[in-house]
Amino acid sequence: MNIFADLRALVIATLGEMERDGLLPAGLSTDAVSVEPPRDAGHGDMATNAAMVLAKPANMKPREIADALAARLTADPRVVSADVAGPGFLNLRLADTVWQALIVDALTDPGFGRGTLGANQKVLVEYVSANPTGPLHVGHTRGAVFGDALASLLDYAGYDVTREYYINDGGAQVDVLARSVYLRYQEAHDLSVDWPEGTYPGDYLIDVGEALKAKVGDIWLDQPEDVWLEEVRLFATEAMMDLIRADLSKLNITMDNFYSEKSLYGTGKIEKAIARLDAAGLIYRGTLEPPKGKMPEDWEPREQTLFKSTAHGDDVDRPVQKSDGAWTYFAPDIAYHYDKIERGFDALIDVFGADHGGYVKRMKAAVSALSNGRVPLDVKLTQLVKLYQNGEPFKMSKRAGTFITLSDVVDEVGADVTRFHMLTRKNDAPLDFDFAKVTEQSKDNPVFYVQYAHARVNSVLRKAGEAGIAVDDATLAGADLSGLAHPAELAIARKVAEWPRMVEIAAKGHEPHKIAFYLYDLASDLHGLWNLGNSDTSLRFLQDGDNATSQSKIALIRAVQVVIAAGLGILGVTPVQEMR
Repeated sequence: MNIFADLRALVIATLGEMERDGLLPAGLSTDAVSVEPPRDAGHGDMATNAAMVLAKPANMKPREIADALAARLTADPRVVSADVAGPGFLNLRLADTVWQALIVDALTDPGFGRGTLGANQKVLVEYVSANPTGPLHVGHTRGAVFGDALASLLDYAGYDVTREYYINDGGAQVDVLARSVYLRYQEAHDLSVDWPEGTYPGDYLIDVGEALKAKVGDIWLDQPEDVWLEEVRLFATEAMMDLIRADLSKLNITMDNFYSEKSLYGTGKIEKAIARLDAAGLIYRGTLEPPKGKMPEDWEPREQTLFKSTAHGDDVDRPVQKSDGAWTYFAPDIAYHYDKIERGFDALIDVFGADHGGYVKRMKAAVSALSNGRVPLDVKLTQLVKLYQNGEPFKMSKRAGTFITLSDVVDEVGADVTRFHMLTRKNDAPLDFDFAKVTEQSKDNPVFYVQYAHARVNSVLRKAGEAGIAVDDATLAGADLSGLAHPAELAIARKVAEWPRMVEIAAKGHEPHKIAFYLYDLASDLHGLWNLGNSDTSLRFLQDGDNATSQSKIALIRAVQVVIAAGLGILGVTPVQEMR
């Protein structure tokens, strides 16, 4: 049950009645009418803007609409009062039985909170997509966690989600990888080598060089590059992707698809995508304006094949083919996204690092042009992560040679802590990751605070069982909840009731961090009620000699636990059963 959606439906239906009775003009659009928690909880349980958004099209005063609407809404047994505030906002107070019933829903409906927003639309979420030249680093970690949580959130909200990793194995950087592996291959044969600038000297390639030696022996020693480059390139790419898959598995991330950029070359797919744009009149020969700012010494105007991306919202047109006939880096990306469209996805989401900010408009323009505006593309940028230990910049072992790896971070604090903390900030805001703070047991550490709430409920359930109190969900759902009337208890029930609405809001905005924020607030309410029980024994969850009252209070906190477990599941975090 989504009580906010239910009350909005009530408001819309009541407005329809007012139209039929001549209190409102016919044909008013109610699309902008909302029902949501008021900014100040003291004003009520819910607020609607109906009178404010309808006043102008109805040519009426907001309060006139609000007064008439309030009088009718209170006829519904769920609505205790409807008070007009300010220029015409309407604050609603609901009966306690509404919140008590929602506790029952949380305990009995396995899909409590799961939405129908997605209507089974097919969505492709592309994330990580790191160059296969080494292990994933801490920057990739944030994009991996964000993309995976977003995919889970959309699935929970009713979308048909596909997770995909785009392997950038078609560019020059993979040739550099192959040359670097060849140097390690030579070292595996006890040869001394010089590492040219621009190669990858990380220790992670030592094992790859040894594996190559084991596979081919010494047949490529002293051979020219054209003999071994293609084979070593393939071998090295597969080895790096095995390493990347292992890194992702440490974060409990499993991709549905791995899509190779190389598969676009020599197959006609790039040509097909460019031809699609050409048929729409968006490909032409031209010369770009010189770059803004300081002019590069080697810049000269060259006629190239350009995509008229400005026709679809970009700032400048973009080259897709160089003057020598070679494809630009943008061309295979266009082909890849055209392939996504042809696979029948209704919406596309790309998760990029912050350094790809300049790529957003051109990619959106390409998707808009290729799909005739039918398929939306949302590009999410993840900002940098700074590592600290007790407030000081933290340096770890750098087996990768130049950067701190995802594996290093997970080995240090675990997958659950890593994932949760990576979602405690909006994706486009910088994130500080302090190894001491993310593992401390305090209210200031969100992952501990939420996990502690889940574990605390478990401790109550154990003690209740030891006392002979039945605490299975079916029994708790059948308890008399009418005694849950204390403001702190009702506040928790209201927060639980927000869960379906929060899923919908977070899914609409592609913002999984909102789930983490909500869980922290919910956990805070539970801890607050726990602490109140220290001074007011009537609020304690276990009431000596009164199993019925105990069950009603346990039903409340068990509903909290159900929602926390569901929310942590979206974030990819395993709920703990007890704190150690």
